[in-house]
Amino acid sequence: MKIFLNKNNLIKFIKNEKNLGFVPTMGSIHLGHISLFKRSISQCNRTIVSIFINKPQFNRKIDYQKYPRTLKKDISILKRLKVDYLYIPTNDQIYPTGSNKKIKISSFGKKLCGKFRPGHFEAVVDVIERFIKIINPKKIYLGEKDMQQLKIMEHFISKNYNKIKIIGCKTIRERNGIACSSRNFLLSVYEKKIASKIYKILVNKKKHLIKKEISLDTIKNKILKLGVRKIDYIKLLDVNNLIRPYKKNIKYRIFVAYFLRKTRLIDNI
Repeated sequence: MKIFLNKNNLIKFIKNEKNLGFVPTMGSIHLGHISLFKRSISQCNRTIVSIFINKPQFNRKIDYQKYPRTLKKDISILKRLKVDYLYIPTNDQIYPTGSNKKIKISSFGKKLCGKFRPGHFEAVVDVIERFIKIINPKKIYLGEKDMQQLKIMEHFISKNYNKIKIIGCKTIRERNGIACSSRNFLLSVYEKKIASKIYKILVNKKKHLIKKEISLDTIKNKILKLGVRKIDYIKLLDVNNLIRPYKKNIKYRIFVAYFLRKTRLIDNI
């Protein structure tokens, strides 16, 4: 694996790559990331991974500071998987003149997480577009766990980069059902048990919710009784009807965001 710290060196080295797969990460690599790397390796001539903790997408300074950083471990995982290239840029390389405050994204960016994290999705789209201009990938691999992010990126790329394809990859879960996430490293054993129970409630009640045999408020109360500090939202939405053009077949998901102490977890089931 070749590691690049310098943008210009990277651009020169990969300029002739014809079928390059790109997996953007903020490090703290887990099984969800690994599934993205493997998918890219199987579908592309070469795979490049970035590790960059993107400060503008954090709404609170403390969350940015507390974000798990495990660079040595991350590099050893990537080497073991035989990823071709790793890019670890500095903030100045990505934002030489600051972030783009005028980036246009789908109105879906104002709902769910966007309602509680103003500017978050604009910052995510901004940083991925900056990587696109450096890397020029053929395919970008993103996880379905961040379904809202995935849908927003699909819409943005289809409108602005018709030669690039976004590949959505299914959510990878721990044995207890929790969606793999870097934030899981911040949870205690007890909190993981609560998160596992929440997953099971959502899986078991989803059909009843679709049939209107149970209300979202009932599920919300069950979750709060488990010891959740706060629920930002819990919604049943048709993922094929979130961003135009809409698809005809209905595909329901329960979207949820909640807090265990100070750790905010999201999922869609």
